[in-house]
Amino acid sequence: MGIKLLTEDQYRTLQTLGQFDQKTSSWVQTPADIRERGGALFCDYRFGHVFVYHNGAESYYAARGFRG
Repeated sequence: MGIKLLTEDQYRTLQTLGQFDQKTSSWVQTPADIRERGGALFCDYRFGHVFVYHNGAESYYAARGFRG
């Protein structure tokens, strides 16, 4: 599709344009060394702050999307 996931920095910038992911979360680009171990990063916006978390890349959550 030609879409690239946002980086953590781009996601933080996105939150200056509006308040996204207050009840959901989004996968973001993950460093290669984490991906090689099967991990992935995702972010959300709560309490006026961006939070970054990790999980297995195979994890599926109905309320987690992609930002590109």
